[in-house]
Amino acid sequence: MTDTSFPAQSALGRRWHSSTFRLITVYAVIFSISVMSLLGLIGAAVTGDMERETDVVMEWQFIYFDSMPHSELADAIHRRLEHERMHTNYYGLFSPTGQLIAGDVLSLPPGLPHDRRGVTLQHTLQIQGGEPSPVVRAMAEQRHDGETLVLARDLTHILRIRETIINALIGGGVLCLVAGVVGGLALSVRQVQRLKAIRRVTLGIAQGDLAQRLPIGGRDEIDMLAHLVNHMLEEVERLMNEVKGACDGIAHDLRTPLAHVRTLLGHIAERAETGDDIALSTLVERARSETDALLDRFRAMLRISEIGTLQRRGGFGEVELKTLIDEVAELYEPLGEARAIQFVVEAEAVPPIHGDRALLFEAFSNLLDNAFKFCPDGSTVNMTLKQTADGPLVTIADNGPGIPPDEREAVLQRFYRGESTRHLSGSGLGLSIVSAVFRVHDFTMHIGNNAPGTRISVECWSRTLA
Repeated sequence: MTDTSFPAQSALGRRWHSSTFRLITVYAVIFSISVMSLLGLIGAAVTGDMERETDVVMEWQFIYFDSMPHSELADAIHRRLEHERMHTNYYGLFSPTGQLIAGDVLSLPPGLPHDRRGVTLQHTLQIQGGEPSPVVRAMAEQRHDGETLVLARDLTHILRIRETIINALIGGGVLCLVAGVVGGLALSVRQVQRLKAIRRVTLGIAQGDLAQRLPIGGRDEIDMLAHLVNHMLEEVERLMNEVKGACDGIAHDLRTPLAHVRTLLGHIAERAETGDDIALSTLVERARSETDALLDRFRAMLRISEIGTLQRRGGFGEVELKTLIDEVAELYEPLGEARAIQFVVEAEAVPPIHGDRALLFEAFSNLLDNAFKFCPDGSTVNMTLKQTADGPLVTIADNGPGIPPDEREAVLQRFYRGESTRHLSGSGLGLSIVSAVFRVHDFTMHIGNNAPGTRISVECWSRTLA
């Protein structure tokens, strides 16, 4: 039996593999990038407009100062400073040698062009009072007499307005992002629950229970897909039941005539023993052997069908696996002694499991029977039972010809015989019965290499979806 369950994952891994969380994450990233781009655009737009408006005001001031006589310029600057209450404007009139003539700007700002081109100065303007200068927008003009007039305008209050706007946008953006993520998670809870229900049902279907159907009722794309899958499952179940019924009917109908043929061959053999025709007796005996082989095959086919139609978990109970393994081993110890096969059994006490004791006895007996059948005389067969973190693990290893990797799935199919074992007697149905038993129990069987020989591991615990 191959492992049809989904791989075990941590809760965090399952969460980030969910399409809902991936979409929310992508949305959050896109939203964050959009908000940052918007903030950059708003900041650049506000700053540019602020600088242009300030430059226009200072241009008009230059026009005002240019309109008055040179002798009155210093007095006009002093009057402006005396009436300045908010300290939003700064003035400076410098001689051609750079000496301060009038104003509260102590020195010419380095790098300031003298062509009425506005420049933003970051705390570099030297002003009276020794106070640190604010962020200002400054312009300079070289007059026709060689003197330089510097005008500066404080941008602090405008920058404060811009900072308030940007902080409000950041706070609103974070609030919208949190509200969007929380809202998206809240809206996705129902979808996640539906998907979990679909996963549970899908696991049951993958393990052979075709009677299950996907839950419906959402009236969306998932619901439409569930309807289509359920319709497909109905058709698959119907076709498989028809095929199974036909095969079971053939096996059942042929078993009775074959039993009659075997009885007739027995009567013929009794008559042939009274004569001297040795060839006839040999042919009759071969016919009886072939008939017995056919009857065994039909019995095995019907047994597989019987196991497959069991109600899941119906009639199960607690099984002491150590006791069961000891009983199976005791059954095959005489065969090992007769063929000089070293039969080693190591079974430790494990917690009881939930299962059908008779079916599990039959399955492990079949595995041991194969190990002894394909193992040469004088070799070794090991059977171990130990407790792992997940549950009990049963291992059966032999020194036989082994099973090639490309045949390890095929040997579980009905009537399959490997190339290295075709010369041995058998119906090719033993591992099919074993697979059917473990499938009913949701157990997992792994076929590996014992180097040389075959190692079969049976994980005696049910794999279910979280």
